[in-house]
Amino acid sequence: MPLPVTPPASPASLSQNARTVLEKRYLVKDKSGKPTETPEEMFWRVATVVAEADRRYGHSDAEIQATANTFYELMTQRRFEPNSPTLMNAGRPLGQLSACFVLPVDDALSNGHAGIYDTLRSMALIHQSGGGTGFSFSRIRAKGSMVRSTTGVASGPISFMNLYDASTDAVKQGGTRRGANMGILRVDHPDILDFIACKEDLTKVVNFNISVGITDAFMKALEANAEYDLIDPVSKQVTGQLKSTDVWDKMITGAWRTGEPGVFFIDEANRYNPVPHLGAYEATNPCGEQPLLPYDVCNLGSVNVGYYVENGEMNWTAFAADIHHSTHFLDNIIDVNKYPLPEIDALSKRIRRIGLGVMGFADALIRLGIAYDTPEGVAFGKRVMEFLDVEGKKESERLAKQRGAFPEWSQSIFGPDETCARDASGGRVRAMQMLRNCNVTTVAPTGTISIIAGCSSGLEPLFAVAFMRNQAGVMMPDVNEDFVAIAKAEGWYSEALMERIAKTGTVAHAEVPAKWQKVFVTANLIAPEWHVKMQAAFQEHCDSAISKTTNFAHTATKDDVRDIYTLAWKMNCKGVTVYRDGSRDGQVLSTGATETAKAERKGEGAAPPSAEAKREIAELSGMMAESRAENERLKKMLFDAEAENLQRRQKRARPDTPLRSTSIKKDTPLGVLFAHITEDDKGQPFEVFINLGKAGGSAMADAEAMGRMISLSLRSGISLNEIHRQLRGISSDKAVGLGPNKVLSVPDAIGLALEDWMRMKQGVQQELLSLSQTTQAQSPSSAARPIEAVVRTSTGGMEQVAMFNTGDNNAESFIGTCPDCGSQLEYAEGCVKCHVCGFSECG
Repeated sequence: MPLPVTPPASPASLSQNARTVLEKRYLVKDKSGKPTETPEEMFWRVATVVAEADRRYGHSDAEIQATANTFYELMTQRRFEPNSPTLMNAGRPLGQLSACFVLPVDDALSNGHAGIYDTLRSMALIHQSGGGTGFSFSRIRAKGSMVRSTTGVASGPISFMNLYDASTDAVKQGGTRRGANMGILRVDHPDILDFIACKEDLTKVVNFNISVGITDAFMKALEANAEYDLIDPVSKQVTGQLKSTDVWDKMITGAWRTGEPGVFFIDEANRYNPVPHLGAYEATNPCGEQPLLPYDVCNLGSVNVGYYVENGEMNWTAFAADIHHSTHFLDNIIDVNKYPLPEIDALSKRIRRIGLGVMGFADALIRLGIAYDTPEGVAFGKRVMEFLDVEGKKESERLAKQRGAFPEWSQSIFGPDETCARDASGGRVRAMQMLRNCNVTTVAPTGTISIIAGCSSGLEPLFAVAFMRNQAGVMMPDVNEDFVAIAKAEGWYSEALMERIAKTGTVAHAEVPAKWQKVFVTANLIAPEWHVKMQAAFQEHCDSAISKTTNFAHTATKDDVRDIYTLAWKMNCKGVTVYRDGSRDGQVLSTGATETAKAERKGEGAAPPSAEAKREIAELSGMMAESRAENERLKKMLFDAEAENLQRRQKRARPDTPLRSTSIKKDTPLGVLFAHITEDDKGQPFEVFINLGKAGGSAMADAEAMGRMISLSLRSGISLNEIHRQLRGISSDKAVGLGPNKVLSVPDAIGLALEDWMRMKQGVQQELLSLSQTTQAQSPSSAARPIEAVVRTSTGGMEQVAMFNTGDNNAESFIGTCPDCGSQLEYAEGCVKCHVCGFSECG
């Protein structure tokens, strides 16, 4: 008998922000985009579909109804949430409930199975279904190798990674959700140096995270300051050697500059591969927490640890019960999932891999009064993960007795002595345990589901205690609920304090007691080694791996990054990802409060300024005051002139004489843009023509429309200065370039082109002075960047023009803005994500 369609009477305990996210991303909608279900109906839809899997194991209608009710309460009370595809697709035609997959890439263009183009097709199908993909390109022969079948020369793995990246863009442009990829290359592949360098230009391979597969042999060579062998992936012969320290330094430099490549300790991961007889781990999912076999799949969910802290104590009994329910839930997913490929379906049911993790860990620490970056915090993390692992396996064992062990159990590391997989020395890897699932635990990113659950993300510390949120057009402070409750209970709450914290990004204010300043520490104030210590504590009792970011200050050195990579290896982490504040655009992301607070946390307060410094500061202040006064005078002159011009409002007619044209080239997130700016016989800008992409394409159509509107504005008396100010600083979900050359969007690129044109014209310097405050507030400032343009004269001649503009390097910049809600993006859990609405570049 089918389960009732109507959900139980108990409403979901959700914040307004959670309901907004659900309405935007998860709820079923009609053709007009209007939701046709409530959050409660969505959770019931998921609960009933997943509970129905029990029917194939002989459960009665009443038992299935009870299980559905349990699953519903788990989700609506925010104790557990499955990964997003389950919430989106359960009970709907697509029925694809998994987030990520790993696909093999063989050294063949096509072999009907896992050739380069075979896998490309499989990737497109997975992206079309909303999944992300991980690949190892280590099987592909090196660039320049002979191809016997054609007597040609191989183009190497990087070229095919670019092909996969382009295909991801094509699927994305087709209207589906962005595809996310992980690309891995073994450190002993002959093309490893090209791979490490492939994302130095962040406009390249934009749909991939990349990691280097680090072997034990490489790390031993590194310790000995020795060379190591490069292995041909086809012949398995040594083809050369590289100095281990040189390769390591290149990885460190890349991570220091941009956060990539990450590191995947591939031999460490394979030591705990539960089914080595089926193959070795070669790659991970896009966020790195799941080392997977070829055609393997992520099946993820997370328990909200903070929920179980009651009156300053952890309720381990309730936590254990929900771990059991959550494990049951994830095992059922395997039976009701509609996989995108038959190979994935088959392997999933042979090994029944699940990944139960945590979220709300930082909340739990706060409610227990424990600081994240302390031995007590790390010890609690280790205890939580060990408890999750033990209780999860107890439930997997119960399910195995009831339903049968996973089919490959006998030859797995958990199998009986006679048949189990063993390590290189012949010893057991794990104690014998009859399990339903080859792996039970992981720690995955929980960006959107943690917003639904109203908790902190994964095992990460808080990103911010407070931030300013746009609510109905008004910027309001959004403050951590625990912080507000503690402040009110202890009598030091005030709205002014909350707003100050939201604006400064720190709780280091006199009103906040020292204890709570330590407990409410945020990710960017935690010393990097504590991030790794916490990751290692969780890794010790985790079947899979950990998705976590180690945060660095902008001032961190390459040696600091090197120390963390080495520490992660020594502490038996399976991977490590770092992010240096502001490194994706070459400037400081968070200044002042962040660095001061971090110095104070280390006991490194700044020395008072000297008398000479005070004198220089006073002189500089005077100069700044004079400059501000001059700017105000110039702004008034320009305002009066523009007001007079706008009063006339007469559209200029096209001159009879040929127009002089200047063409300026700009890189944009959508490709190369050309702005052609014409001027009349008086040297005034008259029209702007924009070219971007192919004729007939949507990008070109939008660019042409902007050019027409700019031209109409110019001929109607609106100054180029004003148009430039409106365009500069507009952000999109993707930016290109670094530091002063950063372009935030297509409109920003057009604004930059107009700015370059003005700088090339005599007599506009004073006009541009008035832009300083606006431009600095809106966008990354410039620093001696060259302007290149081709000027076409009325006689058809051309001359190359190269000029330089100067600017201030102290402007605040950012990774980018969220394409969904416009909030600032952060780098956490190994991925670029939004802490407000849950958008994630990892899919």
